[in-house]
Amino acid sequence: MQLSLRSIVEALGGDLHGDAERLIDGLAPLESATPTQLTFATGAKYRGQLAASRAGCVIVGPDLREAALARGDAIVTDQPYLYFARVTQLWKRGAGASPQPAVHPSAVVDPDAVIDPTARIGALCVVERGARIGAGTVLNARVTVGEGCVIGARCIVHPGAVIGADGFGFAPDGVRWEKIEQLGAVRIEDDVEIGANTCIDRGALQDTVIEQGAKLDNLIQVGHNCRIGRNTAIAGCAGIAGSATIGAQCTIGGAAMILGHLKLADGVHISAGSFVARSILKPGHYSGIFPIDDNATWEKNAATLKQLHQLRERVRALEKKTDS
Repeated sequence: MQLSLRSIVEALGGDLHGDAERLIDGLAPLESATPTQLTFATGAKYRGQLAASRAGCVIVGPDLREAALARGDAIVTDQPYLYFARVTQLWKRGAGASPQPAVHPSAVVDPDAVIDPTARIGALCVVERGARIGAGTVLNARVTVGEGCVIGARCIVHPGAVIGADGFGFAPDGVRWEKIEQLGAVRIEDDVEIGANTCIDRGALQDTVIEQGAKLDNLIQVGHNCRIGRNTAIAGCAGIAGSATIGAQCTIGGAAMILGHLKLADGVHISAGSFVARSILKPGHYSGIFPIDDNATWEKNAATLKQLHQLRERVRALEKKTDS
């Protein structure tokens, strides 16, 4: 497949500098792109790689415009990374996909499930009774959609994901655990993407909800009755315990842990590996982890840690008195 720079800019916009008829036959990283490939660069730290790049054309922001023009053809746009993302979509559409059946012969779809005619159900998928799959949604191989669960339009669910397994609910009777039946379902709104082997548990009474445009990476656990807000992105291996509510436009870093029944406001950003043990009601960027210890010691250390700033100021004040 080949696309001219002219056709790319006509489809996506941007300010083209150079040979509009140059043909591009692939996309590649900045350092390895060849004279027939397209790449991108963002930020001053890539100036050296940009100057050395052999790429046929580079997508850059206004800050790298002159550096890019010094080496050859360039497309200048305010958001080069976003522009490159749209180029990948354009490229995939142009390459086309080999014709496949709407429902793979090896998939198991309950007669009472409702599958939109434009959806695609991959090999070895299981879609249980009463489940609904929306228009243009793709379930890749080995996806399981549990009874009564709903997936909206234009969603992508990657291999091995499980939507609607039982939530982790048990009541102790003093000797053993009594199962709490999980009577809710999972409701996934439009334009959501769910990574490979991610598990989203059904609700105990009400549904677990993933709102429109959310993006979940691989190997994420979402507990029962959670709600994840619009356009929130969660990186791999994060764990979200039951009944947590995460707002819109949040980001959760890889391997972060969020305890149950907490609330994160819209616009909260959690660093990778952080442990969230309290609700966060103010937008912002939060980080934190504390070493495991026996509980009594941990509580004492945690209480001291909260006073660390005050202790530091007291030490500084004492040092100044001593110096004087």
